[in-house]
Amino acid sequence: MLNSFFKRLFDVIFSLFIIVFISWLFPILALVIKLESEGPVFFVQLRTGRNNKHFKCYKFRSMLLNNDADKKQATRHDHRITKTGAFLRKTSLDELPQFFNVLIGNMSIVGPRPHMISHTDEYSQLTDKFKVRHSLKPGITGWAQICGLRGEVVNNEAMLRRVDADVWYLKNWSFLLDIKIIFLTFWITLKGDKNAY
Repeated sequence: MLNSFFKRLFDVIFSLFIIVFISWLFPILALVIKLESEGPVFFVQLRTGRNNKHFKCYKFRSMLLNNDADKKQATRHDHRITKTGAFLRKTSLDELPQFFNVLIGNMSIVGPRPHMISHTDEYSQLTDKFKVRHSLKPGITGWAQICGLRGEVVNNEAMLRRVDADVWYLKNWSFLLDIKIIFLTFWITLKGDKNAY
């Protein structure tokens, strides 16, 4: 309970800092998104959260409006991704609204990445360990992401590696590990992540 309290306290403080620090960027990104393509500024999608509860996950919209958004992951050279969206996804700026998810309390800064509902149903049949990752709040970033397991899941083996990384994080969690993951996330983003598309 004490660990949960400190993790939540850090989540709130860090999220408020990020939101205040980059609040000037939100209207600029919103304007560019609206000017480039029709549709809302924000992309809102149901994702699987802690204890398998569904929640609305917020992102800046990076794609043209399409009927496959709730069942098909983004792929390399995906024709649905706008020019602005490609930049947002490459720099992870599309995920900035998720800091509001953290403030609401349905996400954490660090944790397993939340999946689409359809993918939760699909991959939970693959391994029993898949649902273990839902004992934690999903995160904006996580151990799997800094281990090169971000983005498109091309086969079952890739998902199994991601699940193993999430379970490892669950077993080895510490405040210092979270700080390390946050630092490495920033570093990888600055350096460029080949799986960010």
